[in-house]
Amino acid sequence: MIWELLNIIGTIAFAVSGAIIAMEEDYDILGVCVLGLTTAFGGGAVRNLLIGIPIETIWTQGHLFEIAFFAILIVFLLPSIVIKYWKFEIIFDAVGLAAFAIQGANYAVSIGAPLIVAIVAATMTGAGGGMIRDVFAGRKPMIFRSEIYALWAALAGLAIGLGWVRGSYSTFILLTAIVFFRILSVHFKWNLPHNNRI
Repeated sequence: MIWELLNIIGTIAFAVSGAIIAMEEDYDILGVCVLGLTTAFGGGAVRNLLIGIPIETIWTQGHLFEIAFFAILIVFLLPSIVIKYWKFEIIFDAVGLAAFAIQGANYAVSIGAPLIVAIVAATMTGAGGGMIRDVFAGRKPMIFRSEIYALWAALAGLAIGLGWVRGSYSTFILLTAIVFFRILSVHFKWNLPHNNRI
């Protein structure tokens, strides 16, 4: 139940995030759909490759493709002023990051993977779709910026890998915390240390 819910939340959030960025880059409706679907399913595909799940299993998620498509279509039809005013891109990206990071870590734990694998699975599932989205849109991927992004996914993987998060209540708290801190890090421009001497 939790797995399926996280799947739906993450898929919708990242599909919308990809669609918004595509519209900002003035893509046509085909480009918006491609970028939205790539963002929604890219992180899961990267995770599957890393931990040895057959990549073709992504095509068995037919209902998620339908959900993502309708979410993209709704965004495409919304007036642009609505999207720009509410800054939906940041919110949906944060929700997608949180939902998929938790899902990736939970999957790693479910197959008995060690702690470091749970952290990597959380990071790549949470940030992988956004990374592919940014590359396709010709932007510098968020995961490589000094602004805190992938760290929140890694911390989710750490918490789940250590067994601190069990059950739907604690999972919801973790998801809310990741979204909250991701938005705070954007608002206050929190950065990880970086070297700009060169």
